[in-house]
Amino acid sequence: MGRRPEVGELLDLAESVVGLAVAGEQLEVVVVHERETEARAYGGEVESLTVAESRGVGVRVVSGSRQGFAYTGTLDRDAVEEALAEARDNMSFATPDEYCGVAEPDGVAPADLDLYSPALAGHPTDDKVAMALELERLTLSADERITGIESAEYLDSASETAVATTTGIRSTSRETGCLLSAYALAEHDGETQTGFGFSLGREPGDLDIEVASREAAERATRMLGAVKPPSGRLTVVLDPWVSAQFLGIVGGTLSGEMVQKGRSLFAERLGDNVAASGVTLIDDPTDMRAFTASATDGEGLATRRNVLIDGGRLDRFVHNSQTARRAGTVSTGSAVRGYSSTPGAGVRAVSVVPGTLSQAELVAGIDDGILIQGVSGLHSGVNPVSGDFSTGAEGIRIRGGQLAEPVREFTIASTIQRMLFDIEAIGCDLQWLPMKAAGVTLVIGELTISGT
Repeated sequence: MGRRPEVGELLDLAESVVGLAVAGEQLEVVVVHERETEARAYGGEVESLTVAESRGVGVRVVSGSRQGFAYTGTLDRDAVEEALAEARDNMSFATPDEYCGVAEPDGVAPADLDLYSPALAGHPTDDKVAMALELERLTLSADERITGIESAEYLDSASETAVATTTGIRSTSRETGCLLSAYALAEHDGETQTGFGFSLGREPGDLDIEVASREAAERATRMLGAVKPPSGRLTVVLDPWVSAQFLGIVGGTLSGEMVQKGRSLFAERLGDNVAASGVTLIDDPTDMRAFTASATDGEGLATRRNVLIDGGRLDRFVHNSQTARRAGTVSTGSAVRGYSSTPGAGVRAVSVVPGTLSQAELVAGIDDGILIQGVSGLHSGVNPVSGDFSTGAEGIRIRGGQLAEPVREFTIASTIQRMLFDIEAIGCDLQWLPMKAAGVTLVIGELTISGT
């Protein structure tokens, strides 16, 4: 794989290419170096091991009202100059857009975030493999009803990014992350259920194998004996794992890019009440607890805390520099991209401001309802324009403030708009997950349940 380039070297390369700009031309150069490890265990042996390294350069050229883009999957100087020539050529074929252009420095300093662990680079691959094997072993031994493991894996990534532009942007960022995850199979009286458990960190020393294995086993075994619930309208409690998926979808519709493309249910709703008054939704990539935290965005601007929904009122969309120009506003530091694409606009770390009650306390106040602990096909089951959704679900019935029998093979259906207004309570159990959103227990007044 060769020598690992330092982030300063990536910036030097980006700056040298920016120096090739000609009069009347804007250049943006992003240079990325990434390393990833994936180890999967099965049957007490290593099912697969992948150690990969990638590096590349993306070049964006803007002149007048046209832009061109090209990239190369190498840091070789000749290849990068070829990408620059190709970007210039592509620009001549581009459709004019008065709002195109690279980002301008906005004076916002990047947050001082500790997102990079040198310990990850020095951690032996054999030890990473051993963690996957131990995860499988502990999950299998967690409960006698655990009869198999669908997957037990260790994943990590380390990335360095540099961005330079003719407008004066110079930024670098470094991030590491690692994950243990297990899918357990529980069986009893011929019935099989699955459960997922995980542990996150910036380096292997942050991971807790026992937590990941125990959670996978508990989620699988507690669904044994599940029955179909009767159809009707019930109070629904969303487990953090489920609410994070819903909030991630909501966050995705609050992208200025999606709004301008007519793909958001919140288009033309800025300033309107779109959720219950107790709901404040934030995108904060500077929160170091977020697995997807980052100090800079895809255009080299500082990320920042953006309040999207404030006390139920739609306060703002997230923007990159181009969508901000089109909307007549400023970038929110929300450009998202890799080196092989032009910047989009999107959320990175969405969460709801938590409440003060635990999940158990919230459940205790519900006479008849369901705690939803898993959903299937959610992303394909949501229409981002109309807000309609219908998804398969499983969970635990709530009776008289107590968790009762497990239930499965039912669907929940409503609209995102209605669900946001029907949020009656928010738990205190905010949990960052391996996605662009944090989960927290949410109590939804009523949802339609389709079971028996």
